[in-house]
Amino acid sequence: MTALATIMAGALMAAPAQAEPAVEVLHYWTSGGESKAAGALRQDFEAAGGKWIDAPVAGGGGDAASTVLRSRVLAGDPPNAVQLKGPNIKDWAAQGKLATLDEVAKAENWDAILPPQIRDVVTYKGHYYAVPVNIHRVNWMWVNPKVMEKAGVAIPKTWDEFNAAADKLKAAGIIPLAHGGQPWQEGALFEDVTLGLGGPDFYRKALVELDAKALTSDTMVKVFDQMRKLRGYVDDGFPGREWNLAAGLLMNGQAAMQIMGDWEKGELTAAGKVAGKDFVCAHVPGQFGYIVNSDSFVMFSSANADRAAGQKLLAKLILGKKFQETFNVLKGSIPARQDMARDSFDECAVKSMDDLKTAIDTNSAVPSMAHEMAVPGAVRGAVLDVVTAHFNSTMTSQEAVKRLAEAVDLAK
Repeated sequence: MTALATIMAGALMAAPAQAEPAVEVLHYWTSGGESKAAGALRQDFEAAGGKWIDAPVAGGGGDAASTVLRSRVLAGDPPNAVQLKGPNIKDWAAQGKLATLDEVAKAENWDAILPPQIRDVVTYKGHYYAVPVNIHRVNWMWVNPKVMEKAGVAIPKTWDEFNAAADKLKAAGIIPLAHGGQPWQEGALFEDVTLGLGGPDFYRKALVELDAKALTSDTMVKVFDQMRKLRGYVDDGFPGREWNLAAGLLMNGQAAMQIMGDWEKGELTAAGKVAGKDFVCAHVPGQFGYIVNSDSFVMFSSANADRAAGQKLLAKLILGKKFQETFNVLKGSIPARQDMARDSFDECAVKSMDDLKTAIDTNSAVPSMAHEMAVPGAVRGAVLDVVTAHFNSTMTSQEAVKRLAEAVDLAK
């Protein structure tokens, strides 16, 4: 070997290996529409040279995924990228478990493209610790127009109209409200009714600020009264049912309406249903407002160069225009970034975009309690325990209000 060849060989051996981006992704997108959306992210990541290690955990509310995450972290083996939201992001950041995404955020100009409400969720002490995927609206009502027309009822705009329509549907042998009996689903119903009956200011007092007067008010009694009404409008097979199976009742005409976030639209369109024809999206009855839920990914700190490179690549792709369009069309949500063209989005998504802007301008956008955007996990759990206990028993509204205030006080 010549001297030059020896030097070159030595240099090659000494050169550090270039990192090969790889991530293990813990998520709970396992239904039909969700799975397609998650697959779009995986395809983008792999097309960019990354290695995707899939770690799905079934369960629409994400509670099972949270349990898995905690056990993995305690075992010293956290996933690299985790679907997380709300105060949980700040909690993990405060514990020093997360990698900052400031480098990617600066390069991609996240400060300019994200609305303030979402920026606040994904930052902690001025640093980005999560990348938002989308914006979901929780307070949607999905309607089967053929079933409604057959029963001779119009889409209700108030809760009194809803109850009258539901009574007529029930008398005609149609399930008025498709529902899955799980705590997070009943919690979402509860917050929708709270906003509809009380309005955004009351919602914030009760379910964000946890004000004792709001929690024990006459308005909250009326919220539980309406929840009792809703219990009478679901079929006997609801306990334990997943939300996407409830969506099947709506699709096949057994049920007339379903109150669910706009991930419902992802499920409906994945089944070949068309907005405005096979289903109609309507504001949940009552006062105007926009209950915000947003999926985000956090990156748990990793000393592995391949995993760290994969985290940065994934964060960049998630807020890129290509993925924001592809994913949200499939998922049923709207983009987290606010500079997107609307051409590819259907009428429900465009309405959601318009309503979000109006809600931001009128201070009527509120964070979802049921979907972990508003309060710590212990408080959310306490609220859901009372709500589901009331929904599945003969507990009076007055007793429910008393228990709610006590449970929140203990959980704070």
